Amino acid sequence: MIIRAVDEYNEKGHLIYAENFVGAFVRGKTREEALAKFQQEIRQYTRWLGKVVEVSEVNIVQELYSDLNVQDADSDVLFESEKTPLTLEEYTQLKQLVLKSARDFQTMYESIPDKNGTVLPQRKTFYGNVPRTAEEMYQHTKSVNEYYFAEIEVDADNETDIYTCRVKGFELLESKPDFLHNTVYDGSYGEKWSLRKMCRRFVWHDRIHAKAMYKMACRLCGPENVKNTFGFER
Repeated sequence: MIIRAVDEYNEKGHLIYAENFVGAFVRGKTREEALAKFQQEIRQYTRWLGKVVEVSEVNIVQELYSDLNVQDADSDVLFESEKTPLTLEEYTQLKQLVLKSARDFQTMYESIPDKNGTVLPQRKTFYGNVPRTAEEMYQHTKSVNEYYFAEIEVDADNETDIYTCRVKGFELLESKPDFLHNTVYDGSYGEKWSLRKMCRRFVWHDRIHAKAMYKMACRLCGPENVKNTFGFER
């Protein structure tokens, strides 16, 4: 499998996305360090989808120098490939992936016996204190629903559970007659957004916090008590 990669970077690190695996990513202080992690990342990602592939080659197809805290997964890149219109079939596949991600996040969270305990020390990043408990990680991950949909001018919310509020967001999106045009919007903080990008960001953000939640919960409660819905390696 050849990976088409997008590298968002600065002097502090590299955040590299797999363009052809929506939401898959690696990070490292150098490009080489990040790229060396792709084999494991794609193995876990494709295991989540029910199959496993091996990476034979990684080609950088887009690069963006960023002033953001990419080492902490601060990101605003819009892929060139995320600017093109969608067919109904492409949209349906993306939607199913994003909803699967939300459903699997919900299932993992619900399986954790102690949702308010933690084994993690306090740590702060660009967006504030890093969530430490399963409950904090769940609420943080759910909280971007309204934000992400709003960036493409869809008036969603963060009510109910992560899966249900995401379903409602897509229903509101589909009420717009031209949503498959994949318009590029000027979003918050000067960031460019499109429907394709929003879908990628949902899966990416879910996987960042699902991995953190899984590792923390395994240490706290034991791996036998946590549903590994994303196929992570411990």
